[in-house]
Order: sequence, then C-alpha cells, then structure tokens
Amino acid sequence: MTAATEYLARRHRNFIGGEWCEAQDGRTIGSYDPATGQEHAQIPRSSAVDVADAVAAARTAFESDAWAQLKPADRQRLLLRLADRVEAAADELIELESRDNGKPLAEAEIDVNGALGYMRYMAGWATKIDGRTSNLSAPGAHFAYTLKEPVGVVGGIIPWNFPLGMACWKIVPELVTGCTVILKPAEQTSITALRLAELVQEAGYLPGTVNVVTGLGHEAGAALAEHPGIDKIAFTGSTKIGKQIAAAAANNLVRSTLELGGKSPVLVLDDCDIDEAAAGAAAAIFFNQGQVCCAGSRLMVHEKIYDKVVAKVADLADAIKLAPGTDPGCEMGPLVSDRQRNRVADYIRLGSEEGAEVATSRRTVEGPGYFLAPTVLADTSNDMRVVKEEIFGPVLVAAPMKDGADIAAIANDTPYGLGASIWSNDLSRVHKLVPKIKAGNVWVNTHNVVDPSLPFGGYKASGYGRELGPEQLDAYVQTKSVWISL
Repeated sequence: MTAATEYLARRHRNFIGGEWCEAQDGRTIGSYDPATGQEHAQIPRSSAVDVADAVAAARTAFESDAWAQLKPADRQRLLLRLADRVEAAADELIELESRDNGKPLAEAEIDVNGALGYMRYMAGWATKIDGRTSNLSAPGAHFAYTLKEPVGVVGGIIPWNFPLGMACWKIVPELVTGCTVILKPAEQTSITALRLAELVQEAGYLPGTVNVVTGLGHEAGAALAEHPGIDKIAFTGSTKIGKQIAAAAANNLVRSTLELGGKSPVLVLDDCDIDEAAAGAAAAIFFNQGQVCCAGSRLMVHEKIYDKVVAKVADLADAIKLAPGTDPGCEMGPLVSDRQRNRVADYIRLGSEEGAEVATSRRTVEGPGYFLAPTVLADTSNDMRVVKEEIFGPVLVAAPMKDGADIAAIANDTPYGLGASIWSNDLSRVHKLVPKIKAGNVWVNTHNVVDPSLPFGGYKASGYGRELGPEQLDAYVQTKSVWISL
C-alpha cells in the first residue's frame, strides 16, 4: 500500500486554528476518483459556522505578537522548512494529485515541482519587502518614510484543475508578507490541500496562520467571500463566480484579486515551422485535459497553411493515449467529474450543430471513469458559442485567417484576455504584434509556460491582480506613510 492510498483511507477533517475538526454539523462530501467514478474519500461539508471559526482563528493569529513580531528572516526560514517537507512528501503528493484530479502522474509531478520552486523563490522575498524615504516639498521641516504592512486576514478560494499548485499560490504570499489565510479548496479536489495543511503544521507555523476548510462553493466558499472579518479575498475560478466574489468584496470594502477564465488564441502565421506549431497547438489545448484557464483553445491559422496545421493537430489528438492518471503510459487522464465531462461533451455536440467540422476521428471512450476524447472542431466562426465561450476541456476550435487580416483584432475578439501565443519565425513581425494583443500573458513559439519570477494574470473578463513574481506582493501589503516633524 502506498502512502497516498493510506492517506486517502484516513478520516479527513478541517484544519482550523492548528486543530483538526469535523464540520460542526457533521456533514461530509464524497471525493471521487475520476478514472473510476468511485468514491475514495470523504471530506467535511463545512457551513458558514465552520468558516467563521476559521476566520476567528486567522484573526487571532494575525494579531498575536508571536506572528506579528516574527522577523522576515524567520518567515523565510519557515517557508523553506515547509518546502523541504513538501519535497520529502513529493511522491505521495504526486500520486494523490493524480488520483484526486485525474491528471497523468507526469503532469502531477510538474505541478509538485512547480509548487516547490514557487515556495523557494517566494521565501527570498520575505526579507525584501521595503518601504522608502522621500525628499519632501511640503512646508516645514519633516522626515517621512513609508512602511509596508501585511493586509491582514485573507480568504483564498481555488479551483480543481491544479489543486496543490493553486493552494500554494494562495497560501505562500500570506506567509511571506505576514498575513494569515483561510483556504477553501474545490470540493472535487480537496485532498492535497488537506495534506499540505499537515505539512504546514509539521513545519512549525503558529496555529491559525493557515486554515483549510473544505465544502461546497455556494456554502463554504460564499460564506468565506462574504465574511466581514476578512481583509482580502483571492480567487481563481470562472468569470461567473468571480463576479460574485468581486461583489461580495465590494460590499465589505475589502481587496480582491481574481484570476478568471480564458479563451486564449493560438495565432499561427504563415512563416512558422508547421510541425512545431502543430505540436505546440496540441500541447496548448490538451495539457491537463484542456482544464487550464489559459489553454490555447482558439486555433487561428493563416489560410495558406490552415489545412496542414489542422490535420496535424487532429492526428496528434487521435494518437493521445487515454488512461487513468496513475497508468505509466497515460498521456491524458479523465476529466475531473462526470458533470464536467457531460458539460464538455455538450459543447462538442453544439459545435457540430453550429456547423463546425469534427476533424478528429475518435468520438467516444468506452469504460468507467470520466474520459472524453480530445477533439478538434474545424472551420468555426466567431459567431459560434463554442468559439465565444470557455469550454474548459480538451476541445480546440480552429479557423483560417485570411491573408492580410488584422491579426491583433482576431486575437482580441473575445471578452477574455488571459493568454495568447504567436507562432512565427519573423521576430520583427512578432515584436510589432505583441503590444497589440490584449492579454496578460503572451507566448512566442510556446504556450502555457509559467515561472515564479514572472507575474501571471489577465485583462478584461479574465480578472485583475497578478499572481507570481514580486508584483503579487502588492495585493498582500498596505502602504503606510509616516510623517515626523523636525
């Protein structure tokens, strides 16, 4: 029996104020293996009462001298200690992520390694959060400076596509800046967040600095977003729910950062390497079963090479091996839930009804689990719903770009603005095009690449605020101006 199997068999509880506790009303939710459809764990179905307990614990920790007076170098050491524990448990976390989310082990390994790199990069910023002095023009003699202070108690709500990675993106900035946090993971994939809470406890963090409360979005998630005791809300998820989160934050006059949906264009120009562009376009949409907010879900190809590129992408899609994530040969796992599989399948049917051609040959997947064949919908147009709306699955919509077309206008013809990629060997052409694209992330001859040192976030309906990079810290600190009369 592996460590992951043993962990799944355990009794799972919320982590509040350094203690492990059931939901106060005793309710639970089943957690399911997407590869089989079978329940493999039970997690608490928390209510507003449980959320209130977590907020109170986070507030107590935030206002305690033990946390407030902790030196930056000590915050750095604690985070590095947590990273060491995550690294020691890496094999277990990789298997848990694969079994709970459905993704291949190789992709789960990328996620765990990414979380480790992010922790260690961010640990260094704990000692580099500085204020400044100013040369004043105000009347009189004064000395003035600014202080950067933690914003306070933060509520973090995360999705199910990158459970451990998203948990770290929501927990780590708080631990670096001196905030405290309540994390509400997605109900479909809460297992690695709970295991991470154990590692936080083992690392020696003050009780209440990190709290994990599981439950349904419309219950525990809404209660957290609406709670008047938090000072900031950080959310990653759909644009629809993001609007509700923003309204709740505005009602309480607290900060919010939102990383929301996307419909990212993959722009293939006629001077590209066709084989490289086709392989890149396939990876851009089929990585993580297409369940990626910045997935390259709109393939726009110059008409001279359109047929060749689409045919190559379709062949690559048909060749992908579908299997349980823990299968060593797995290249694509199941979708996260039966509901998500049915939702994506409905979009494929809709695309055919709207007049798109299904360019891939595989139509159905036999057997248990929430598997869905990777699909390319060719010859689409911008008035189709499959082109306008985020599908969040392994479905690529493709259309030709006419010679002389306004490429930037094509890229920007969407309410979203999270990512875009350009495939071209003409750097002059690329450099002229990049500033015209309204997206927070623009890749050239690659897609879906992130790094702890570079900010990640969107334009337009893809949200506001940034994660990763030093820029993210601005959302977790207040700036205080101090004036001293001389």
